[in-house]
Amino acid sequence: MWWKVVLGLLALWLVLSVAGAVIGFVVKGLFWLAVVGGALFLITAAVGWAKRDNRQVGGGSRSRQLR
Repeated sequence: MWWKVVLGLLALWLVLSVAGAVIGFVVKGLFWLAVVGGALFLITAAVGWAKRDNRQVGGGSRSRQLR
């Protein structure tokens, strides 16, 4: 009779172990996805900042448009 309790506890331990492994894998994957996304964002921002020009959006300064 006691072996039913032991098998039940082992089954519960197995389920909790698998669930913990899956949750840990997902959290770790999302963390590294966030790290890579942040790095790509910073690289894109740096490239955009380096290639910027001083012209305003819309074709130039207001004083040129008034002439």
